[in-house]
Amino acid sequence: MAEFRTISPVSRPVCGVIRPPGSKSLTNRALVLAALAEGESRLTGVLDSDDTRVMIESLRRLGLGVNQDIDGCRVEIKGGGGRIPADEGDLELQNSGTSIRFLTALCCLGQGVYRLDGNARMRERPIQPLIDALESWQVDVRSEHGTGCPPVLVRANGLRGATIQVSGEISSQYLSALLMVAPCADGNVAIEVQGELVSRPYVDMTLAVMRSFGGRIEEAETGRFRTEGGGYRGTDYKIEPDASAASYFFAAAAVTGGEVTVQGLSNVSLQGDIGFVDVLENMGCTVDWGEDAVTVRGGELRGVDVDMNAISDTAQTLACVAPFAVGPTHIRNVEHMRAKETDRVSALVTELRKLGLDARERADGLTIVPGEMHAADIATYDDHRMAMSFAILGLRQPGVRILDPGCTAKTYPNYFADLDRLCVGAR
Repeated sequence: MAEFRTISPVSRPVCGVIRPPGSKSLTNRALVLAALAEGESRLTGVLDSDDTRVMIESLRRLGLGVNQDIDGCRVEIKGGGGRIPADEGDLELQNSGTSIRFLTALCCLGQGVYRLDGNARMRERPIQPLIDALESWQVDVRSEHGTGCPPVLVRANGLRGATIQVSGEISSQYLSALLMVAPCADGNVAIEVQGELVSRPYVDMTLAVMRSFGGRIEEAETGRFRTEGGGYRGTDYKIEPDASAASYFFAAAAVTGGEVTVQGLSNVSLQGDIGFVDVLENMGCTVDWGEDAVTVRGGELRGVDVDMNAISDTAQTLACVAPFAVGPTHIRNVEHMRAKETDRVSALVTELRKLGLDARERADGLTIVPGEMHAADIATYDDHRMAMSFAILGLRQPGVRILDPGCTAKTYPNYFADLDRLCVGAR
């Protein structure tokens, strides 16, 4: 039998205060920009997880000096001034989408040959839109097996000024990858987004971090960006707690009628996923915003019809709150979730049905109709968010067992320990 973790239901509302670890999205962006900067950068609040470890190891393989204090959540990087010291590199990125996409673009600043690969699932995840954009930038880059997915082979000779186009319909990470390297090109760069841009808040995050490192970037009109040369300068950068991870603790308050405060986040957070609390508020929760904390108090939940394109990393969290609401919940405009760690739309419907729920898959999302549930073993598909989301459902529904709970190490190795500490007074 596969490893599993049985979730112990609570008998009282979950109440408490918690601070999740640093944002994975911010950590990997800050690591890339610090590596590209002139001079030394000091990052604090750095997340230590599978995704950030493969990023740090890859930067070291590219010849960059990275010193990490894991216990202190700090990293010091001596940047390459927009250049890659190593003239070759074989990078193993597991299933980290941010890492393989950001580093594919970063390697184009080098002078040499670089190969980027991942695990079996990564070899199924599309990267062709980024390859197409880089080819239009006169980079010799290709999908090694001709699948439009990793492994990726880059024969780099630096980047020059250009006007390029990139598709925005599958992942905003393609655009973020191009934006971050553009100020290090030899000349000004214009980037135009083709089609709908999914997960726009992540691009806004990228722009904000770029500016913190001195990058010069403007968006003259929606989807049209222009960067100036000059690169980045080393800086001290503080990373916020992960808002996507915070969604599970806010959800714990919602499904148990409790009150949970997450420290380190506010309504001026760089992370769009803090908007998940607005969805909970529409469902009947109360939200209090502080200068450096957000509190959610549970209430009588009602189903919602919500477009989650901008905050799709919290769609699985909502799917595990929805069974405790009055009336159905419709999650829309998240078709791009099918290209994540797994096909998240299909996986959610499959596992919710195991619990006895009426869950219906649509091309762009799903519908969850509340009803009687029963015990079930929840497959996680090597997807950290499946494990973390269904653990919240298990706080109310007895007999929920999470298979392969270790998959949470991708972004939150201590998730179950933190959840247990938050729930200790409710059991």
